[in-house]
Amino acid sequence: MTIQYFDSHAHLCNDEIYPTIDSIIGRARTNQVTNILNICTDLDTLAKGLALQKKYPGIYTAAATTPHDIELEGEIAFPTIARHARNGDLTAIGETGLDYHRHGATAETQKYFLRRYLQLALECKLPVVIHCRDAYADFFKILDEEYIVEGKHAPGVLHCFTGTLEEAKEVIRRGWFLSLSGIITFKKSLELREIAKWVPLDQLLVETDSPYLAPQSKRGSINEPSFVPETVTAVASAKGISVEEVAKVTSENCFRLIQKTSQT
Repeated sequence: MTIQYFDSHAHLCNDEIYPTIDSIIGRARTNQVTNILNICTDLDTLAKGLALQKKYPGIYTAAATTPHDIELEGEIAFPTIARHARNGDLTAIGETGLDYHRHGATAETQKYFLRRYLQLALECKLPVVIHCRDAYADFFKILDEEYIVEGKHAPGVLHCFTGTLEEAKEVIRRGWFLSLSGIITFKKSLELREIAKWVPLDQLLVETDSPYLAPQSKRGSINEPSFVPETVTAVASAKGISVEEVAKVTSENCFRLIQKTSQT
């Protein structure tokens, strides 16, 4: 069976990646990473991302302003992101969310824009990609208030999960996907590997979060989608199943998240 990987979260238009994007996409294809959800976080990366998805089959675009930049860029970017969402140019809304670990935007500003992005996702029938750090109580409260359709939570993913098992259970209980990055490969990530073992495979995604968080064998390097197989291997080891099965199911899961059946 030919293995194909889906990197569910990469910042392809980041300044550390974009200047050599053709080579990076080429290495991804060589390593069977055939699909990538590209996360755009401002107007510049969004414009580049929309061009990339036209050029390369298997690249899909998500957009939102990250919580730590929302104070400065939220009002500037939201109208353009909303217009592209309504025009059908986006596959997902994100990454949005809450981050109380970093010093930057106030909690109230972050919560205000999270609600707006959740409402936009519902309006456009798009999934959301969430960044959450040291803010799970507020995040789950807002999710339960704003993101319900016919008694169920609308679709989304908690990306680059590094929380506790109890927080993981709250994500899964709401029917969401949980995405694991290269952090799971780090030597000290014992708790995260236990969480990987526990999370139902049909609610699991894998990601690089490129250019950040390169996996253990590439620590110190600029991360890129071609490295996602190392994360898949770590998940497979934690679960005691084959790499092929993890690659297959996490790819299928990401297609379900973005409401597409196959690479177009």
